[in-house]
Amino acid sequence: MIQFNLLPDVKLQYIKARRSKRLVLLGSIIAASASVAILIFSFVVVNVLQHKHLGAVKADIDKYSKELKDEEDLDKILTIQDQLKSLNTYHEQKPAAQRISKFLSQVTPSTVSISKVDVDYTANSIALEGTAPALKDVNEYVDTLKFSTYTVEKDGEKEDKGQAFSGVVMTDFTRVAAATYTITLSFQPELFDNTKAISIVLPKESKVTTRSVTEKPSVPLFQPKPQEEGGQ
Repeated sequence: MIQFNLLPDVKLQYIKARRSKRLVLLGSIIAASASVAILIFSFVVVNVLQHKHLGAVKADIDKYSKELKDEEDLDKILTIQDQLKSLNTYHEQKPAAQRISKFLSQVTPSTVSISKVDVDYTANSIALEGTAPALKDVNEYVDTLKFSTYTVEKDGEKEDKGQAFSGVVMTDFTRVAAATYTITLSFQPELFDNTKAISIVLPKESKVTTRSVTEKPSVPLFQPKPQEEGGQ
């Protein structure tokens, strides 16, 4: 079947333009309707739902404020809470005194024992008293203390920080039943910093055997000072 389009081109263009106009008008109506819907929704949220939420929040604030005001000794409770929050800070500021035994076992020769330890964390000083078989052992102890260094662990790596002790002096040495000694020294404050991981490093040239490398030392690290001859 053969069909002939007898409409002139102008008429065809007019029909297409009218169809496009209807499509544009329909799209505009849909867009306008969506805009109006969004506007209405925003108005409801801001002026109804948000006001309702703010009212509920204010009611809760008033309620809990009243409960706090009615709480007995509120000032004391708040003070205690503030102090509890500060506990971690205070803990970090206090010296790690528990490290002293570990450090001494690392630097003390296996033949030397300690009878008394005085640590002053304010003056950063230590006084050691104890016994040794001979002056040679005490001198080795002093040299080990003088040349020991320390490291600080940071991000999984150990950073060398230099000498751990300074001003190491043997102030007294006598022989009774055994040789007794007194050693005074100063230490780096960082050694007892609670916030840092510290390790003592013995001098590489040292041939002294300390308790850190001896499973069964010949004498205990800590033992009483021997009585003088003729003592009770």
